[in-house]
Formats: sequence, C-alpha cells, structure tokens
Amino acid sequence: MQLLQSLIWLLAGVGVFIVGMNFMSEALEKSAGEGMKRLLGRISNNRFSGVGIGAGVTAIIQSSSATSVMVIGLVNAGVMTLMQATPIIMGANIGTTITGVLVALKNDYFNMLMYFAAFAGVMMGFFKQEKVRIAGLLCSGLGLIFVGLEVMSSEEAFGNPLVETMFQNIFSVIDFPLLLILVGIVFTALIQSSSAATGVVITMVGTGVLTLDLALFIVLGANIGTCVTALLASVGANANSKRVALIHFTFNVLGTVFFTAIVWIFKEPMIHLLVSLFPGSDPMSLQMRVSVFHVIFNVSTTCLLLPFVKQLVQYSCRVIKDKEQAEAVRTLKYIDDRLLSMPPVALMQAKKEMDYMFSLVEQNITNSFSAMQASALSQGGEIAETETVINFTNSALTKFLIKLSANVEQSDELVIGSYFHVLNDLERIGDHAENFYEIAEEMAAKKITFSERARDDIKKMCDKVLQMLTLSRDAFDTLNKEGLPQLASLEEETDKMKKALTASHFARLAEGDCSIDVSPYYCSVVAGLERVADHLVNVGYSIVSPVGDEK
Repeated sequence: MQLLQSLIWLLAGVGVFIVGMNFMSEALEKSAGEGMKRLLGRISNNRFSGVGIGAGVTAIIQSSSATSVMVIGLVNAGVMTLMQATPIIMGANIGTTITGVLVALKNDYFNMLMYFAAFAGVMMGFFKQEKVRIAGLLCSGLGLIFVGLEVMSSEEAFGNPLVETMFQNIFSVIDFPLLLILVGIVFTALIQSSSAATGVVITMVGTGVLTLDLALFIVLGANIGTCVTALLASVGANANSKRVALIHFTFNVLGTVFFTAIVWIFKEPMIHLLVSLFPGSDPMSLQMRVSVFHVIFNVSTTCLLLPFVKQLVQYSCRVIKDKEQAEAVRTLKYIDDRLLSMPPVALMQAKKEMDYMFSLVEQNITNSFSAMQASALSQGGEIAETETVINFTNSALTKFLIKLSANVEQSDELVIGSYFHVLNDLERIGDHAENFYEIAEEMAAKKITFSERARDDIKKMCDKVLQMLTLSRDAFDTLNKEGLPQLASLEEETDKMKKALTASHFARLAEGDCSIDVSPYYCSVVAGLERVADHLVNVGYSIVSPVGDEK
C-alpha cells in the first residue's frame, strides 16, 4: 500500500511538472510574439543564423516540439525552404537544453522563490489586464515546474526507500544501453516533451534513484522520442513538410548513435569528466552532470552535422519523393493549420496571405478595366481563375482566423476583427472586377460600345480608383497612415463623379449622343466604381480603427 501511495505521489509530481511546462510555454508564446516575428524575419540561407533562430525561438517558448511543428507549418505553406528549415531544427535541440539546466540548479532557497512565484502567478490571474494575466501564467508555470520537481524528489515519491529499491531493481534488469535508450524514447513519446523527460531523469539522478551512467543513455533516447510530435505534425502535409520531420528524426538518430558509441566505449572517462566538472555528492552537483551532458550532446551533434545540411536535404528528397496528383488541391499560400500552435507567427502569416489576396484583386481590377476600355477579352479565363482563388482565400482564411481568434490575446483579437472586415472588402472588390469584365463581354457580344465621351469619363473614374487602390494597398501593406487623407479625398471625388457622370450620361441620351442600349451598362459601371472606391477606403482605414469603419 505504501508503495502504491508513493507511485501515485510520483505521478502527481510528474503531472504538476508537465502542467507547469505547458503554462510557461503558453505564456511565453503569447508574450514573445514580436520577438519571434523579428527572429523569423531574419530567416535566410545562412546556416549559423538558422541555428541561432532555432535556439532562440525554442529558448523563448521552451519547447523544441512546438518549434518543429511551427517550422513544418511554414515549410508546408511554402514560406521556408528545406535548406532554411534544417538549421532551425538543429538549433531547436540546443534551445531545449535550458530547461534541464534550470532543473539542475534548484535548491531550497531557489525552490522557496519558485513557490512564491507560483502563488503570485495565480493571484495575477485575477487581474483584468491581459499583460498582467500572461505574466501571472508565466510565473505560475515556472513555479509549478519546481513544485512538481519537489514532489517527485520528496520522501513520499523518489525519496521513499521502497520506490528507490523498486527502480534500482528495474534498472538492474534493463542495465543495457540500447534498452535504456528505448526507455527514453518511449517515455518522451508518451509525454511528448523531451524537456519534461530530461527533467524527470535529472531529478531521479539527484535523489539517487538512478545512476549517472544509466541516465546518460535515457537522455539520448529522449532526443529521439521528441521527434514523435514532428512526425505526427507532418501527417497530411506536403512532401517538403514530411522531409522536415524526416530530417529532424535523422538528425537526432545520428547524434544518438554517435554519442551512444562514445559513451558505451568511453563510459568511465566520460563519467570521470562529468564528476570532475561537478565534484561532490549533493543533489545539485549530481543533477548538473546530467544537464551539462545534455547540452554537450546537442551542441556537439549540431556542430558535427551542420556542414552536411545539403546532404541531409538531398537524402530526405530521395526518401520522400514528390507525388503527382491527378487533381491539384487548392491551399493557402502562407497559412497552415499547424501554425495555430504559434499564434503570433500565425497572425503574421495571415497578414502575408491578405497581402497576396490584395495583389490578386489588383490584378483582376487592372485586367477588367483594360477589357472595358479596349474591349480586350482575351484575359477572361485568367480573370475567372483569379476570382476563384480570391474566393477560396477569403473562405479558407476566414475559417483560419476564426480558429486563431480563440488563442490570441485581446489586442490581437482586435487585429483579427479588422482582418475580417478587410477580407470582406477585398472579396467584394474582386466581385466588382468580375462584373466589369462581364459587362465588357456582354457589350461585345451585342456589338454595342460606349460613346467616346462616355469612354473618357469612365477612364477618368477608373484612373481615380486605380490611384486609390495603390494608396490603400500601401497603407495596408506597410501600416503607413500618411496617404489616408488623400485616400479619403479621392473617395469623396468618386462620389461626386458618380453623380456628375450619371447626370452627364442622361444629358447625352436626351441629346441623342448615346444609345439607350448602353445605358444599363454605363450606370452599372459607374455605380460599381463608386462601390470599389468605398471598399478601398475601408481597407486603408483598417489600420487606424481595429474594427474597421465600414462605409
């Protein structure tokens, strides 16, 4: 009975530790949005900067699994190449070692500080301010990590002689490197966190339940087990995303094989080196030996394999080949559902997707104006296909933003709210562009044309709208407010032009200068251009008012 109680106590400690890890990771993801955006903005083909970005992002969010899932999402969306993704995956393994070092540094005074942090974090959660609540989540998460560690190392858990004897008997049976590596793989795969698995191993070494020579092999196995999350994330993704997961797995397997051989052959010198670095039998010294080995393993593996990034990419391409699909599956250009686990990055990619949608709308507006003014009907298929992409992007991105809105902080909720308005405006502009082309097509079929004066008037109004489109897109792309007064002024001019052109048209009809047959088309074009101008103002001013002041 006492053994059962100790095991339950032990599991409770592991549970509290994992909850603390999740709390802290969630808080860091929310609070480090701008930092991650800056890091991701520096993505290049430079291998060393890639390693730095991977290590930095993982150190910020305390989860190599989350980083790998994010990278798979970016590769799947076509934002990042395999050559860029591989060093970032390598760097993520370095960033995840920070948790182990923190665990090893714990002592009575440090624990007391962390317990207070947990309490303070819970109290901060009652505040209304979003930033205070996020800081509270971070504090409570950090505190709970050490509460969990303390529970695991207490006399009721690992400190119980019965538990210690049980684990010693278990490890005496599986006292074989490959079996120990398998234990590390399975344990990490189950809890899907190498940081948590390493933290448990470090605690076991600190309490004397596990010897250092056995712990090293379990830590090596944990680095393979952490690949399970990335492998699962690649299911259903494109070939390149599967290759990222394969590279992640291969990298960790190669590193584990290399270090297993070294530790297996040179176990005594390795143990002696770690003991000499941290002499003494106190828990901190025992724990630091494991955490330092974890750092050495990941840094060394990265240094060894970084020169072979190109070869790893080529290997992944040979193993996972591109499949020819009978029917192309339409997807968003920059967005992938895997990015939902990283809200700041997902929001940044949503902005890129909307910029791309804006370029499609601009393309269709320009082509439809050419069709009206010069009866150039050769681009009808292109306009129809582009309109299909615009409609798909509007629908798919709206669904994505709805999912994302549940995971972002309050300030980003306002941004997402404005994006819904912008999407609606862009989709409506796309509809008007298609209508303009259909008008030109119908008039060509009926062999009727606008009078020269009517064409000149429509061209002037089209030029105004194109000028507004440039200002609106610049405002939305760069968040530049300088052109907004001019945008509003042009919109007022188009309102006046609509009234003036309509009156002028009816005057021409009375004078017999225009045919009654073109009247419906002329009025539709003028009214459509005025509505496009309204939508463009809405888009431009979305950067001023988070909820958008729809006209």
